[in-house]
Formats: sequence, C-alpha cells, structure tokens
Amino acid sequence: MNYGTVQGIDREISQLVLGCMLFTPDTMEHSYSMLDEFFAAGGNALDSAHSYGGGDSERLLGMWMKNRKNRSEVFLVDKGGHPHSAVPRPRLSPEELAHDIHESLLRLQTDYIDLFLLHRDDPEIPAGTIIEHLNQEIRAGNLRAIGASNWELERLQEANNYAAEHGLHGFVVSSNNISLAVPMEPMWKGVVSVSETAWEWHNETQFPLLPWSSQARGFFSGRFAPEKRENRDMVRVYYNDANFERLRRAQTLGEKKGYTAIQVSLAFVLHQPFPTFPLVGPLTHEELASCLAALAIQLSPNEMRRLNLETDDIDS
Repeated sequence: MNYGTVQGIDREISQLVLGCMLFTPDTMEHSYSMLDEFFAAGGNALDSAHSYGGGDSERLLGMWMKNRKNRSEVFLVDKGGHPHSAVPRPRLSPEELAHDIHESLLRLQTDYIDLFLLHRDDPEIPAGTIIEHLNQEIRAGNLRAIGASNWELERLQEANNYAAEHGLHGFVVSSNNISLAVPMEPMWKGVVSVSETAWEWHNETQFPLLPWSSQARGFFSGRFAPEKRENRDMVRVYYNDANFERLRRAQTLGEKKGYTAIQVSLAFVLHQPFPTFPLVGPLTHEELASCLAALAIQLSPNEMRRLNLETDDIDS
C-alpha cells in the first residue's frame, strides 16, 4: 500500500480509499471479508455516507469496527447533506447538517468522523454559514477535518477564504470526479468533475483530491464497446471516440506492462501531479485485488500524456 498526508490531518492515509456504498448488514459475511482483505493489504481509509443504503453502509461499518475493535486504526471518511425524497435539494443548513452528522455517528458507533465531506453544494447558502457550523462540530469533537464533494472551485475557494479570514478550519480536500475517461455530462444531478481550470489549481496549490468514479464506472473493464449500448447512462456520459481511443491506448499499454486496461486507468489517476486518494468500489475480491495491484504500475510523463491523447509519441 502507498500512503499520503493531507495538511490538517495528523496521520497517514492509504492512497486507495475503499468505497463502502454497497456494504450492508444483509451481506455481512462478504462485506466483512472485503474490509478485512483491504486492511490486511495495508489500507486504512474507508468511505461511506449518510445517504448510502438508507444508512446500511454506515451501520455495517459500525458493526465491523466494533467487532474488530479497530476504530483507532480506521481513517473514516463520511459524507452528509445529500438530497433525499422528502427534501430534493442539498440539505446544508446547520440544522440539516447537524442531523446527518449526529445520526451518522450513532450508526457508525463512534464518537468522531476523521474526515467529513459535504456530499453536495447549495450555492444559496453562504459558504461562511456552512464553515461556521462545521467548525462548531469540530469544536464539539464530532469531526476531525472537513472537505467538500461536488463543489465548484470558486465555492471551495470562497469557503476557505472565509475560514482563513476568521481563524477557522477550512476544507482540507476536494472530492470531485477525475478519471482517464472524460465525461461528456454529469452522471447524476449535482455532481462535479475536475475542470481544466480546477486541474491547474490543484497542480499549482497541491490541494489534495479524493476522486470518485476514479475508474469511470468500469468503462475500462472490457464490458463496454461502441456497439454495446445497453447501459444508457454509460452511453450518455462516456461513449465518444476520444474515450474509446483512451481505452484502446490503456489496453495497449497494459499489455506491454502486464496489466489490464482498468488497472492502467487507476494508475493514471494515482499519477496526477498533485496528491490523489482515489475512491474505489470493488464488488468482489478479484476486483479488490485488481485495484491493489494497480498501485505498482509506474507511468512516465509521456505515457500519461499519451493515455490522455495529449501526444501520439510512444516511449521507447
């Protein structure tokens, strides 16, 4: 396992973050075994959210940490403020965030969340109001650090400028989408991918990114081809000539190095010129092993540019 650090967090974090959205008490044996395998490989960062499975993901993680007696070893990433059926907008008022945080703590059977991310943004609420409330939760000991998921760069900067001006804790990470396959439009309403401007900002500031859908929902798995159009969402978001050329180049490079295209695609995210901690969501032990093996892939700057269609030059 590779590890990294984030300013404002006083421990090392495994570079791969295990997404636990589909872990549930209904699949306890399998969920436990996936978590055990990830930790045996040196992983320590787990990602969940208040909205996942109606709370089942958090409940399963709470049960597992209590059973394994390893809460202090886990770097727990959790999210709140997501819309739901009764409130179809981002729920970022102080009252709504307090509800999500405190309910998540109960489900997780823990006193604190290591890194709490806002799952969506609501530009109607001043960034300062949100930062003030999250700092109350930090002072209360409920949160150790905070970040923003699916926030545009300008809003993230506004929030952190407010925090700096008022001597408060700001966001220490951003969690937006980045992958070798470039989406043509959002997969879901309200989600944000890293724009060219945001990429330059991350590069200049070295501000860490926790990319979700880091493997483009399996686009590089071999299950997708121009003639296979059954998955309408994948067609809508990823099906274009440029992305299929990226897939072809990932396959060719993978064959050269002894890896699969999807492993090369994960290595592409790991080799960004700023700190990245990709969220991965393997469903099986084989998929988890594939993600872990991708950590060993080395990509040269020219290989990175070629994968991203920035050059046709081939390394010797």
